Amino acid sequence: MKLEEIRAAEARLLLSTYDRSPVLFVDGDGVHVMSENGAKYLDLLSGIGVNALGYNHPAIVETIARQSRALIHISNLYYHDGQAELALRLTERTGLDRAFFCNSGTEAWEGALKLARAYAGLRRSEGAPIGTKFLALEQSFHGRTFGAVSTTHKEKYREPFAPVVPGVEFVRFNDVADLRARFSSEVCAILVEAIQGEGGVRPLTQEFFAEARHLASSTGALLIVDEIQAGMGRTGKWCAYQHYGISGAPADRSSSVGWIHPDITTLAKPLAGGLPLGAVLCTEEVARAIHAGMHGTTFGGGPLACAVAIAVIDTIEKEGLLQNATEVGAYFQDRLRGLARRHEAIIDVRGKGLMLAAELDSAELAKRAVAEMFKRRILINCTSDTVLRFLPPFIVQRAHVDTAIAALDEVLTENAGAPSESSSAGGHRHV
Repeated sequence: MKLEEIRAAEARLLLSTYDRSPVLFVDGDGVHVMSENGAKYLDLLSGIGVNALGYNHPAIVETIARQSRALIHISNLYYHDGQAELALRLTERTGLDRAFFCNSGTEAWEGALKLARAYAGLRRSEGAPIGTKFLALEQSFHGRTFGAVSTTHKEKYREPFAPVVPGVEFVRFNDVADLRARFSSEVCAILVEAIQGEGGVRPLTQEFFAEARHLASSTGALLIVDEIQAGMGRTGKWCAYQHYGISGAPADRSSSVGWIHPDITTLAKPLAGGLPLGAVLCTEEVARAIHAGMHGTTFGGGPLACAVAIAVIDTIEKEGLLQNATEVGAYFQDRLRGLARRHEAIIDVRGKGLMLAAELDSAELAKRAVAEMFKRRILINCTSDTVLRFLPPFIVQRAHVDTAIAALDEVLTENAGAPSESSSAGGHRHV
């Protein structure tokens, strides 16, 4: 089927949940994806942070072929040889102790919320005065299922489905005083992204993250860190929280690993290189709250997805992709800052590794920039209205960055005099 035939069929048959760009992709190689007419696009979005190894990486292709000839699915009522091996790799790299596998990021987040409530109930049965409230952050995004969307701040995600799950209160982003004021023994968990993704690629400050850890520890509440977008090496470390507390800045040092240590974290997006897979990881202490029958999944952690995830982790290490994310990410950010010095429309550049953003001074300009980059066959997207987001595959090279920067420079130059609406950022520059 051709693009127009597919668009017409989807218009008749699918729920209207996506505003798709007018292109039909049929193949990919490395950091490029190809359309039906043979046009090659530089993908700096990687399936919204999923395709860590790009397209058609031999490690993934060969693993899928090999495992699909053996076992694709078997019920979690039985054993297969993938889950324990994958869990070992993840616990060793995250500093946590136990894993649960599911299908997606939002499902992982649901599991984390349930685990936190179960742990709070266990602690209450042991005499601890812990409540059931969640503290989440303004501008947070944790997914679209009912519990996840209830802890997601933006009203456009929550309001159509109101009333959402009760017991969630939102704290001003990076506002330590507000966090302290809202925290009490009624809180069972503080919910954060070390770097907010959908919220505009906004990193937590060291002070805020450390205070969240301190407050949670002071009552026995949990610190839950959503690493669905930032994790699995995107920032140059396996988890973005591993950037915090290492240098001796104020942080909870109860953990021997040297970083601010969560009680629960969630992974997904690049975990299985494009196959659906999510994970909840937790400490041994928290794991006491779960026993057989309390939680489960039909498809999560199947043989095929686990085999590919193991291959992804091994390839990231074998090919030095954490280092590549650090070095090319720093180069990318430096080039974006260079653009900001040339274009007043860029009011901020931020992020870590290959999770980067250039915030513009207008939502209209940001939308136009994404469309113009698409015309130049470069894929990025806009989040939080005014933020250009870059989530390239971990295999991206400096030459690809140079291509993108040249194109964005051209786009901003051509649109420098175009009328636009001022954003709520007010035009204040932070570059």
